[in-house]
Order: sequence, then structure tokens, then C-alpha cells
Amino acid sequence: MKKLTVLLMCVCCVFTAQAQKQFTLNSPGGNLQTTITIGDQLTYDITCDGRQILAPSPIAMSLDNGEVWGEKAKLSGTSRKSVDRMVSSPFYRANELRDHYNELTLRFKKDWNVEFRAYDDGIVYRFVSRAKKPFNVLDEIVDYQFPFDAVASVPYVNRGKDGDYESQFFNSFENTYVTNNLSKQNKKRLMFLPLVVEAGDGVKICITESDLENYPGLFLSAAKGENRLSGKFAPYPKRTVQGGHNKLQMLVAEREDYIAKVDKPRSFPWRMAIVTTSDKDLASSNLSYLLAAPSRLSDLSWIKPGKVAWDWWNAWNLDSVDFATGVNNATYKAYIDFASSKGIEYVILDEGWAVNLKADLMQVVKDIDLKELVDYAADRNVGIILWAGYYAFERDMENVCRHYAAMGVKGFKVDFMDRDDQEMTAFNYRAAETCAKYKMILDLHGTHKPAGLNRTYPNVLNFEGVNGLEQMKWSPASLDQVKYDVMIPFIRQVSGPMDYTQGAMRNASKGNYYPCNSEPMSQGTRCRQLALYVVFESPFNMLCDNPSNYMREPESTDFIAAIPTVWDESIVLDGKMGEYIVTARRKGDVWYIGGITDWTARDIEVDCSFLGDKAYNATLFKDGVNAHRVGRDYKRESFSVKKDSKLKIHLAPGGGFALQIK
Repeated sequence: MKKLTVLLMCVCCVFTAQAQKQFTLNSPGGNLQTTITIGDQLTYDITCDGRQILAPSPIAMSLDNGEVWGEKAKLSGTSRKSVDRMVSSPFYRANELRDHYNELTLRFKKDWNVEFRAYDDGIVYRFVSRAKKPFNVLDEIVDYQFPFDAVASVPYVNRGKDGDYESQFFNSFENTYVTNNLSKQNKKRLMFLPLVVEAGDGVKICITESDLENYPGLFLSAAKGENRLSGKFAPYPKRTVQGGHNKLQMLVAEREDYIAKVDKPRSFPWRMAIVTTSDKDLASSNLSYLLAAPSRLSDLSWIKPGKVAWDWWNAWNLDSVDFATGVNNATYKAYIDFASSKGIEYVILDEGWAVNLKADLMQVVKDIDLKELVDYAADRNVGIILWAGYYAFERDMENVCRHYAAMGVKGFKVDFMDRDDQEMTAFNYRAAETCAKYKMILDLHGTHKPAGLNRTYPNVLNFEGVNGLEQMKWSPASLDQVKYDVMIPFIRQVSGPMDYTQGAMRNASKGNYYPCNSEPMSQGTRCRQLALYVVFESPFNMLCDNPSNYMREPESTDFIAAIPTVWDESIVLDGKMGEYIVTARRKGDVWYIGGITDWTARDIEVDCSFLGDKAYNATLFKDGVNAHRVGRDYKRESFSVKKDSKLKIHLAPGGGFALQIK
């Protein structure tokens, strides 16, 4: 009997081995490898320099017709290819990017494929449907199973009830990071993307997604434990009701039992594991942009990135003027005059210009004459951008874009979407397409992280999905924005540009910050605020403070006004997640270098070997000797540099530096 049992076990093992198929895919440089296994489940793993950093993890998609792509899958064919090309990347961190990968496509019966790509800085995959008949996606299995209890830095949804995912699906995608072992992460809260898992030996894995078109965004949860992060998706809205902030949102009252409707053959979003062995390489990854669908716009000549004089953060507070400031033409003319005098491209009219509680962008408050303002600004080479609440824009999008484009308005900042179910991600693409039709730029505030839309529709210049400086109007001193600032270049910014809204002229050293809604301040030093215009990426970049404060600080203001918002080249010179970062960017023949630190004072050495064989003039803004006590204290210096120069710069606690070299 024992012999028979052993024989049966051996037969079963042979049968299982024969039933499984395995494929390996290496990155071009050979440092990363994934092994894809087809058996009862479809799984993949990741090894970095021969060490497994992601254990075999299942992937699948279940459909309402009973099919489950990924379970007992029947392979019908495979193909491989290698790609090495340059991709144009206007309005981004460089004017072109290298797209270099090896690809394996697995074709299965039942009309579906899975595509895997191996880059030197990541392993990615996506499902592809060849089905011509419509179907609904009930769920997608996205699992990241780690071979040990790794440390992860994650942003949690900060709304809704613990354990109630439905209430958490409605959120603004803004929060700082919690760093802890996977076993100790909050199992009752959803995590939104991107997030970073530390895999040991300096290896970090940034998890995010790209090409998120007409499909719900991915959340992750630690609820299943076992060193594992599991995907969650908001189901498709069945019934929505108007409400939320000033009745400008559509709240989901009831959901369907599926996450997505599919009506034709399509590719699904890329699931991305960006893998690097140094923090500065993680902050330099371009995979989110490279994996997006190419631009659908042939003419980009009308798209003008730039900086924006912003009214809302500083509460329309001007001084030394002879009129009452607020949402009125006199105030906005002052903003326009300031922008024009400094060569700032835009002025935004944030919330308040349209009649409140009407969700109707054709109803303008009595103290605003929009046509007069648009013409006044145009005469001074300044463009006007209008803020729009989501529902007010969505319900009348075509008419609103047509009307205000004809008036001369240059674009919209759309806010308070606060969802990323399929209905909302489809809205983002429709808004981009409609704005492009009328040659208008778009800033998507109140939305999820970038996931490739800015490549597909380059008129979308910016995204929020970041715990930006606006939080300093109301957040308690316990919120450590300085620490957050040195996390996001390695996490959130990996997915794309950020509507962070830097530029505060009131600067609080450690212990001196307090929330103030009408006259807000930043945490950290003045030079930190200048450096953020280099370290952070924002093709459409706000100046958050008011013109009166800027005019009192001409050196800082002139430096900010001169900084480009898009770049020909970017290099992360040095950095460690959560501690500091130093970034160099070039536009034409002018370099800007910015560096920031956490609350630890730090001495930085800037190696100038990236410069050409010339002598250069440098202008440096650095923390003053008393910046640790008075955040606005700084010193400006001018000197010559060459490529063999090594500049030693001291950063105060919460400090930074900004350097122009030309």
C-alpha cells in the first residue's frame, strides 16, 4: 500500500510538472528577471541580481461570462521582441527619453493575452483582450507577495471608516507616508499608489500603474497578510447623486457588481514594479511616462507650459492697495499686473468666480467681468485659467470649453473628482480630449496620481494626488511636511508631475509653524521653497503666495520667475528617500540645481562634472546662518564654476538650496 501511495505521488508530481509551463524574461542589462509560470494559476516573480525580491504572485481577471483569465489557462502561442528607441517627451523632465526593454507576449485561448516587459529598472505586465463581444470585468487579481516581511512606505486613504472599503473609495488621494513592516501595516485601510517596498540591500520596489484609461485605479491592502499586498478596485457606479463640496461632486449611492465595462478589444493598464538598487535611480525612473499610450495630438504648438500667479492659497490678500481685495476685477488686475511684470505666463481664478452652489460655470458672480479680465490680461501677455468643480465642468463640458475658449481663456483647473472608478478615469480622458479640441490646457486637481494621461494628451500639464502646500493652511504642527517633501520625489513623483503649489514667502523654522488659513506659511526655510521649483516637477507651476509678499522679496521672486517649468535634461545627483535629494535640470544652456533636506542639518557636495568644458557663472541661494531659527533667512552668492568644481553647501534643518549655472 505504501509503495502504491509513493507511486501515485510520483505520477502526480510528473503530471503537475508537465502541466506547468515556465518562461523567463530578462531586462536588457540582465540585472532583472521574471519567471512566468502557467499552471493552475498564472504567476510571475522578480529577481534582482540573482536574488528573489518578489515571490511568485498570481495575476488573473474574472469576467461575468464565467471565464477567469489566469486560472488553468491554455496557451496558444508566444512571441518575443526587443525595443530600444528614443521617445519624444514634450512638457516633461527631458525632451526625449530612452525606451529600452525586452517583451514577452503570451497568447491564450478564449481571446486574451498577457504582455510582460523587462526594463533595467522594472518588470511590468498587462492583460489584453481580443474579444469582440462586450463583457464586464468582475474583478482583477493583482497580488504582490514578498519572500519576507519587507518594510513599506505607503499612503493610506485618509477618509472613510476603518474596514469599510466603499467609504474609502471616495477620497482626495492626499496623505503623508507611513513606513513600517508589511505585517504591521493597517489592515483596515486602503493604500493608494504609488507606494514603495524596501527589498533589502538598497533595493526598492515602487508599485504603480500606467495607461489608466477607462478602467478603475488600483488600491492595495495588507488585509490578507503573509507579506502580501492585494489589489482592490472601486466597483462601477450604478447610481450617483449630486452633493459633496458646494454640490460640485457626484457621490456614489449604489455600485454594480463589476469593476469595469468592456465593449471592444482593448489593452488594460500596466501593472508596474519599478526596481532600483539606488534611491537616486528610483527618483529618475521614467517608466510611468514610457508605458502610456502615445500622444493623440498632432499639433502641440499651442500648448504653453508655465507658471501661474495663484489667488486661493493666500486668500486674495494684498496690502498697500486702495481697494477691498477679494473675488473682484480690481484684485485680479493686480495679480495680472504682477504676473506681467515678472514674465509669469498665467493668472488663475480659483473657486469663487462662478456662482456658488449652482454647479453652473455659465453663471459668473456680479463682481467679476470675465471678458474684461481676459482682454486686460491678453494686453499684458498673460493668460487666464479658470477653476472648475468637477460636476459643473462634466455636465456642460462641450459648451463650457467652446464658450470660454472663444472668450480667450487658456485652460481649466478641474477639481474635486475624488474618485478613480471607471466612470471617473473615463472623465479625465474625455476632459483632456475636449480641452484639446478647443486648444485649452488642463490641470487635474482633486484627482489620483498621474498614470500616463500627460503623454497621451500633452495638454494635460499637471495633476494633484499629492499632499501639497495647500495643507499648510489648516494642518496642525504634528503634520511633518518637511519629511514628506523628501519622500515624494522617490514615491509620488515617480508617477509624474505634481500640482504641489510651492513658493511660500512666510517660512517657519522647526517649532515655529502654525496653521493660518488667511496668511499661511511653509514648514522649513525660504531656500527650501526656491529649491522645490527644481526638485519637484510641475509643467504648470503655481506661485502660491500673494503679489504683495513677492514684491517685498524681489531676489527670491525674480529667481522663481526665471526658473523653467519643463526641461531638456534632468539628473538626480544624489538622494536618500526620507532624508535628502539633490536634482539638476537643464533648459537650453542654463542649469538649475536644487537640494532639500529633512529636519537634519546637512552638508551637501555638488559635483559639477555634468557641466560642459566651459567656465560658468553661478548664482546660489543658500540657507542663512540663522535659518535654523528664522526660516526666511538666506544668503545669495555669485561665483564662477567649472566641470571640475565641487561645491560644498550647508543646509539648515528643514533647509535647501537653489543654484543657477549659466
